[in-house]
Amino acid sequence: MSLIDIPPGHLGAVVTYLEMTERPATAPIFPSPLRMERWEDFDPERYRDLFRKIGGKWLWFSRLRMEDAELRDAAAEIHVVRDEAGTDCGLVELDFRTSGECLIRFLALAPELAGQGHGRWLFAETLALAWAPGVTRVAVHTCSLDHPAALPAYLRAGFVAKRRAFESFPDPRVAGLLPRDAAPQVPLIESSRQ
Repeated sequence: MSLIDIPPGHLGAVVTYLEMTERPATAPIFPSPLRMERWEDFDPERYRDLFRKIGGKWLWFSRLRMEDAELRDAAAEIHVVRDEAGTDCGLVELDFRTSGECLIRFLALAPELAGQGHGRWLFAETLALAWAPGVTRVAVHTCSLDHPAALPAYLRAGFVAKRRAFESFPDPRVAGLLPRDAAPQVPLIESSRQ
């Protein structure tokens, strides 16, 4: 066994790459008071606010460091989830830019909705969209910093893990992309003093 030191001010995560190469049997769409709709009017600041809201606890930062033009180019097909009051509370981003494939770039609800059954609804809705005509492969990547239920949920849905990689990156809290108190389950280490 070998250990890899992570420098102070950085984080490390194990990324699992998953795929599904056959359309799953049609599953019932679970009822939910939430609704999902395609986001046609892309607003970079609104997107970043929602991204922070749903991903801050899991240290999502990739979209937060992008300039508006880069973010517009990177964001593929976006679906926003709204609650009964019309408040943005979830995000699904699908990338169909590779012929015959759908990459689920982001799939999440606001942390306060966890454990209420909404995830099953969102998952079923997302897979229905991902398996668009002509798609023969749906892929998703998750990491060890994500919600603990993410990887088991993908496996239950029929995704197969194909490979893993280790990723190290500057802590987005230290870089100022997320508040310093985000993700309290991951200690902030800024100094190498022991």
